[in-house]
Amino acid sequence: MSVPERTDCEVTEHSTSNVPKTSIVPESTNCETPDLTSIENAIETNGLSKIFGELRAVDSVSFSVRKGEIFGFLGPNGAGKTTTIRMLCTLSTPSEGSASVAGLDVVKQDGMVREKIGLVSEKMIMYDQLTAFENLRFFGKLYNIPKSKLDPRINELLELVHLEKWAHKQIGTFSTGMKQRINVIRALLNNPEILFLDEPTLGLDPQSTSEIREFIRNVNTKNGTSIILTTHMMVEADMLCDRIGIIDRGKIVALDTPGNLKKMISSSDGEVMEFDITNLTSAMYEAIQEVDCVDAISQKSDTLVRVTCKGNDAFDNLIDTIRESNGKIKSVKNLEPTLEDVFLHITGREVRDHTSAKVKTSSGRHGHMGRPKSRVR
Repeated sequence: MSVPERTDCEVTEHSTSNVPKTSIVPESTNCETPDLTSIENAIETNGLSKIFGELRAVDSVSFSVRKGEIFGFLGPNGAGKTTTIRMLCTLSTPSEGSASVAGLDVVKQDGMVREKIGLVSEKMIMYDQLTAFENLRFFGKLYNIPKSKLDPRINELLELVHLEKWAHKQIGTFSTGMKQRINVIRALLNNPEILFLDEPTLGLDPQSTSEIREFIRNVNTKNGTSIILTTHMMVEADMLCDRIGIIDRGKIVALDTPGNLKKMISSSDGEVMEFDITNLTSAMYEAIQEVDCVDAISQKSDTLVRVTCKGNDAFDNLIDTIRESNGKIKSVKNLEPTLEDVFLHITGREVRDHTSAKVKTSSGRHGHMGRPKSRVR
C-alpha cells in the first residue's frame, strides 16, 4: 500500500462564492470526455464531483493526465485542487462521476490504486523525535516494503536529496526545507508510477523552493514518473508543468500547455501593460478599471498597476484616463502575458494575495465573466 490509512485528512476546501454554470476552455485543449479504457493516460476522470451539503467543491471535472507528464492544477485556495487530489488518491469518495488512476477505478479498486501512487499532502507528516532514517523506515513499513529492500531504498533517496549526512539526526532539528525534502521522498519509498504533490513548496524559502523544483524535474525525467502538481504559484506552474488545468470554484475553466494558455490573451487582440503611477489612488484605480478596453486589472505594489487590455486605442485610452485623474506616470511597460494574466482574463480574480500594501477601493466590486476585473485585495 502506497498511501497510509485515512488519518489526519481533514477537508480543506471552502466555498468563496456561487459556482459558475459554465466554463471557458480553449478549443485546442482536447477536454472531451475521456475514454477510461485508454492505456496512454496515467489518470482519467469523467464528470468527477464532490459535494458537501449544498457546496459542490468539485463540479463535474473531466480531464486526463498522460503517462510521464507533469500536470499542474492551478488555482486559488478553495478552488477544488486538494479535494480533487484526495478523490484521486482514494482518500475521499466521489459524489458523482468516475476516475481511474494507473488504469484502476479509484472506488472499486482503491487498494490497488494505493499501491501505484505516492502522495505529498499540504500537511507535513513527520515525527520530530525520530531521525530522518527512522521516519522513512516507519512509513516504509506501513507500505509493507520488506526491510531488505527498504533500507537500501531509504539510503538511495536520502542521497538523492543530499541529506545522507543527516540520516541519523532527529527531524525536529531540521529546517523547514530539509523536512519537506524528507516529506517528498517519503512518497517515493514504494517507487510509485504516479506522484501527487499538493503545494510542495508552500512556505519554503527561495533556496529550498528551488531544490524541491529541481528534484521534481529529476524524478519525472529520470524515472518517467507521472506527476500531478497542485499550486497557486504561477512561476512554479510555468516552470514545471507540461500542461496546466486552471481550476476555479470547482470547475476546470481552461486546460492547455503554459504557452498556449498565454497565447489566449495575444490571440484575442489583447496585450498586457504595467503602469508605474507614483501617486496611485483608489479613485484612479477604479477609473482605469472602468475603461472599456480593460479586460483585467491587478495591483502589484503601491504604485504598480498591471492591465490586460485590447484594442488599437487601448494605450491612448489608458494614458488619457490616468492623466484625467491627475496621475503621475513614471513608466509604462508592454509585457509578455503570464499565467496570472490568463487567470485574471478568464476569471477576473487574482490567484493569490500579494504581501505588499494595497490601495483599498470603496466600491468593493468584483470582476465578472465576459469582462473580468479583479478587485484590489
